[in-house]
Amino acid sequence: MLKYFSLRLLALLPKLLIITIVIFIGIQLIPGDAVSRSIPPEVYSKLSPVQLEELRTALGLNDPVVIQYFRWLFNIIRGDFGYSQVTGGNIAEIIARRLPATLELVALGLLLATVFGLLLGFISALKKNTLIDYVNTAVGMIGLSMPEFFLGLCCIVIFALKLKWFPAGGRMEPGKEAFFDRFHYLILPSFCLGFTYIATLMRFTRGAMLDVLNKDYIRTARSKGLSEVKVNIKHGFRNALIPVMVILIFRIPMLFGGAVVIENAFNYPGMGSMLVNAATSADMPIIMITTMIIAAVILLSSFLLDFVTALLDPRVVFSSRKEG
Repeated sequence: MLKYFSLRLLALLPKLLIITIVIFIGIQLIPGDAVSRSIPPEVYSKLSPVQLEELRTALGLNDPVVIQYFRWLFNIIRGDFGYSQVTGGNIAEIIARRLPATLELVALGLLLATVFGLLLGFISALKKNTLIDYVNTAVGMIGLSMPEFFLGLCCIVIFALKLKWFPAGGRMEPGKEAFFDRFHYLILPSFCLGFTYIATLMRFTRGAMLDVLNKDYIRTARSKGLSEVKVNIKHGFRNALIPVMVILIFRIPMLFGGAVVIENAFNYPGMGSMLVNAATSADMPIIMITTMIIAAVILLSSFLLDFVTALLDPRVVFSSRKEG
């Protein structure tokens, strides 16, 4: 199995390479170049053609596109992501400051969504057509229909401005960088980020559990005298998790997409707000690197799905060993 997953992981490299080519070509098709996008229009209009040509030569923009691409790719492999065209800051240093904030937000949102989504879906399936099931279904419909940005604004108004239970935005207070000192800054944005995910997981878990509970092997387990707890958890919930894992893992990239909205609503200094600022100011190097990171997350999610499915389903493990 180790050989199989090693090969699957290596298979991600050519896919990532193709993504880098697509991203680079897409950026090349955008009107203008690094010089025109990084200099204010009033300054750009005053530069002579000779000065503009010198700037393009210094930036390597007169080299063939293939050389520009491989120069950019080799720099990324070395950890040199280049510099922002707007601020002039080192992109690697900017990401090093921003990425941990987004990872904290997404991780806590994913944890809340996974725990409450699976738990509420499991309870709804066992309490089918009861008041608990109806309430959970109603909450799920609200979660699926309410935009994340609107939910964030509602939480800010109610819990931050009115009740003053949580901060209205930001990530930490000056001088308080320990995780538990800034944990209360994470609660509202992570809840808003994971709320839609909770609703999705709850509905899929409920449906998967109801399907499994009607299987013949569940009736067989009950006829053997097994307790309801053992039947529902070991034989029911474990088998219901297999299709739910597909939804859970493949929606991880959507959490990063939702982080863009939530970070801007809460003025949270993460990758999402950085991407919006870069798009607003046409900071193409940052846009390219951020897009690359998002693509890598999507590819890793696909790999993680294979891994988790193999752990949950013994038949997949057996098939993997034969293929490896």
